[in-house]
Amino acid sequence: MKQRLVVFTIGLLVSCSKPNTDVQITFNKHDLVSTTLAKSWDEGIPLGNGMIGALVWQKEDKLRFSLDRADLWDLRPMDIKNKEEWKYSWIVEQRKKGTFHEVINKLDRIYDDNPAPTKIPGAALEFNIAQLGEVEHVRLSILDAVCKVKWKNNTELTTFVNGAKNVGWFRFEGVDANFSPVISPPNYDKGDLNKEANSLNTQDLITLGYTQGNVTKTPNSQYYIQEGWGGFKYHVYVEWKYINNGLEGCWSITSEYPKWEKKAGAIAIVKGNMNEGYKKQFVTHKAWWKTFWEKSKVNVPDPIIEKQWYLEQYKFGSAARKDAPPISLQAVWTADNGTIPPWKGDYHHDLNTQLSYWPAYSGNHLDLEEGFLNWLWRYRGTFKKFTRDFFETNGMNVPGTTSLDGIGMGGWSQYAYTPTASAWLSHHFYLHWRYSMDREFLKERAYPWIKDVAVFLEELSEEGADGKLKLPLSSSPEIFNNEAKAWFYEITNYDLALMRWTFEKASELALELGEVKDSKRWKTILLKLPEYAVDSETGLMYAPGFPCSESHRHFSQLMAIHPLGTIDWSQGKASQEIIINSVKNLKTLGTDWWTGYSFSWLANIQARMYDGEAAAKTLRIFAENFCLPNSFHVNGEQYNKGYSKFKYRPFTLEGNFAFAAAVQEMLVQSHTGIVQVFPAIPDDWADVSFDTLRAEGAFLVSGKKEAGEVVQVSIHAEKGGVLKLKNPFGDRNFILDATYTLEDGIIIIQTQANQKINIIADEV
Repeated sequence: MKQRLVVFTIGLLVSCSKPNTDVQITFNKHDLVSTTLAKSWDEGIPLGNGMIGALVWQKEDKLRFSLDRADLWDLRPMDIKNKEEWKYSWIVEQRKKGTFHEVINKLDRIYDDNPAPTKIPGAALEFNIAQLGEVEHVRLSILDAVCKVKWKNNTELTTFVNGAKNVGWFRFEGVDANFSPVISPPNYDKGDLNKEANSLNTQDLITLGYTQGNVTKTPNSQYYIQEGWGGFKYHVYVEWKYINNGLEGCWSITSEYPKWEKKAGAIAIVKGNMNEGYKKQFVTHKAWWKTFWEKSKVNVPDPIIEKQWYLEQYKFGSAARKDAPPISLQAVWTADNGTIPPWKGDYHHDLNTQLSYWPAYSGNHLDLEEGFLNWLWRYRGTFKKFTRDFFETNGMNVPGTTSLDGIGMGGWSQYAYTPTASAWLSHHFYLHWRYSMDREFLKERAYPWIKDVAVFLEELSEEGADGKLKLPLSSSPEIFNNEAKAWFYEITNYDLALMRWTFEKASELALELGEVKDSKRWKTILLKLPEYAVDSETGLMYAPGFPCSESHRHFSQLMAIHPLGTIDWSQGKASQEIIINSVKNLKTLGTDWWTGYSFSWLANIQARMYDGEAAAKTLRIFAENFCLPNSFHVNGEQYNKGYSKFKYRPFTLEGNFAFAAAVQEMLVQSHTGIVQVFPAIPDDWADVSFDTLRAEGAFLVSGKKEAGEVVQVSIHAEKGGVLKLKNPFGDRNFILDATYTLEDGIIIIQTQANQKINIIADEV
């Protein structure tokens, strides 16, 4: 691993701009650089725009673009043969009777025994590169989202997925008229129909039962159409032309389904964009990414952490859009290996979707985060129907695993049917309000969503012998996996944290909107909930009587600490003791059964503890041990340094994006209502800065630290209002170009909309 890193680092120190015929590509020290093409799909160079994506790699003697689209889904519903048993009340009954095996046999196996619903792969473009010889270098320009490959014979490839349009482009220089792309479809008619499968080792594509599609060829184009289940179809079209000493082409994937709005197909899209031309398309593409990178920047002295943050930002910009489906487990880079993707490439709402959007808030990318919220809101009616049918209550809960259309997919019942999935999803509605201060969003979406969740939790709850509310059954993802004991009779700290947070925020938002009666109602319910189960030595327990006693990947018992913040360092000694003991216990139990996202999550917690040294160390472990050379998080430890006994490599994105969020937590925090700059910086980070990170209250914050001292803070108050800033200058004097008061170390400013404030250290 050390040798690999040295080679990589040398390549990354170069920063330049190089003309490429009639476009200019900007190179940067954070680029991915290699001397070979990846030989595996999950190590390919990732390109994407939230809706379509590609991975650039080499398969045998072919250069391969693995093409994908976010809505390529087999949407056949779960094959529920036991409708009468498909009820939360039936699960409760089986748990009490000691016949939990019936739940596994009749409900849980639906997920493993049926290949669909599932995300499906698209197709690939292949170029025969056998005659091109050795590769000289491969480079991903993250600033321009362009992949360049150069061979030693001087052949060059430039390829990108347009950031603003659903097309991909490629240009080869130094090839002749015999060089052209070939569409390589997935093998839907080959494979093992009887392959034993589970969530990781999934079934072959033949189990979907599709008739293999055909490729239609002309001298300068190829077209592939694949029919799926229920009238679903997707189309892949590529067209090219020969230019002076080269080849230039454009591709797209489109989809159609009887229930969807009819839109232009791949052929029409490609032809329209080909008419516009490569140069104009590149200008549009580059402009989108320029705007993206202007949203926020960080500069930290740890090159590993800084580089990884920029790569995470790049992937977020490639995987999220306002008008595209949310980020699924693999987003627009579905596994290109002839099988159904791990966990069917679905939406897991017991961690994966939630962590994937953590960096959007302080990272100042609320526009891209809206795609997630828009999708959740679009299927609100679907979620309410599920709640009525399965939980037999009013209000709303979201299935823990869902397909593209919001329908439940099943799986381990404790988590596929967790009663608090929509409560965790509510957190994103709340954060969008707090970071945007958009009152229309508050009124039309944030409070209505949280209110629906509060109604559901109120109806599902029951009063215990102690007079406190609890759930009929409770769980803590993914503690005890799929065993009967994973259902607790006492409320878990995971469920309790989400319930306490929901009723607290429902009360807060109702009061903000002047709904005083509602606010009192939710506050009354909050007061009937029990306190957290805390062990004096190990901190937060799974549930009363169940201390955290084993190494585990999911920190569900710590939800109250992060991300919810209902137990926070700012609350004083008692809360700090709980946090310290909880984290100490995690370390005592060890990291044997952690995955990559565990480290990213822990770094966020350590930042909230203001422990910058620990957070930085944890982030370095993640970046150096749980990511492939292309920066993809693959859950298991890859280089045998002893950090985890998980050695597998199912690629998922949540660990990547939680990493970015942790870096931002080290630089700025605002969850307590007080903005803090550089709250969790290691002592040796003497020179560090960031530009336009976003704080709650819709404040855009920039800060600079030199020689260990904060020298400047700038704030743009988008919506105005009271700004509370923890004084970052200590006992030193500062100059502030606005009226302020200073109370107990807090700078308080009554800001106006769009007011810009600059604070600098007074060197006099």
